[in-house]
Amino acid sequence: MADIAILDTRERVFAGILLTGAAYLLFSTQDASIKLLVTSMTVWQIMFFRSITILGACAVIGGRPLFADTVRSPIVRPMLVRSAFTLAAWLCYYNAARSLQLAELTTVYHAAPIIVTVLSVVLLGEKVPLLRWLAVLVGFAGVFVACDPAHLGLSVPVLLVLTAAFLWGIAIVLLRKTALAERSTIQLLLNNFYFLVFSAVPALLWWHTPDPAQLLLLASVGALGGLAQYLLFEGMKRTPASILAPLEYTSLLWAFALGFAIWGDVPRPEVFLGAALIVAAGLLIVGGEHFRKRL
Repeated sequence: MADIAILDTRERVFAGILLTGAAYLLFSTQDASIKLLVTSMTVWQIMFFRSITILGACAVIGGRPLFADTVRSPIVRPMLVRSAFTLAAWLCYYNAARSLQLAELTTVYHAAPIIVTVLSVVLLGEKVPLLRWLAVLVGFAGVFVACDPAHLGLSVPVLLVLTAAFLWGIAIVLLRKTALAERSTIQLLLNNFYFLVFSAVPALLWWHTPDPAQLLLLASVGALGGLAQYLLFEGMKRTPASILAPLEYTSLLWAFALGFAIWGDVPRPEVFLGAALIVAAGLLIVGGEHFRKRL
């Protein structure tokens, strides 16, 4: 019986790794699709279409019982606050996408996990070991190198991405406190319902009628984003966060590959070096946590 339990645990962990890895691939592909769209329409309109697509899928899959369970969920109010921060991060991130390479955008944005470490002390009162503070410094050095003040400088797009990372860090801290206790479909429904409410008026005010190719891209953004969110939530439920954390950095690899495949972008050496430092910072945090738990 013990062997069966161990096998079941390993299978769950392996499933969680596969689900989370797939989620980050889908998120990166979604980002590439949005970067193609933001040159001709507002982020509000993209968010509006994305939310409608995901809510429609939730309605088909869950039906009326899902909506009834969502109304009674204890995370309705906490998700409103978290969605507001996520929305603000979205607006900053994808407006910056007009001016930056996908690799530059993703690399600078990966200040977010480091910011979460700092916010966990300020907002959650967590005690952070010395090794994790070292990782924070290495990570910030990576972001600084990737920004390359001589090339990008603290331009408006770079400041927008850094602001997005900060806002997303707050959203992640709030997620730790509430949302992981609820079903993935309810999280999806609430998050995208709030996005729909927030984006409806601005989307209609600055409406751009999409052509068939843009409609296809908008539908793909909704499908990719919804599936990626669901896979990420399911992966987190199956596998400890300390195991999943390094997988977030695979999105850097996907961003580099997609940027080259779609736009022919070849990132500057500083971006590669910055990405390496950021990955090293994340692995320092994970390795430190693993070593501390074994003691």
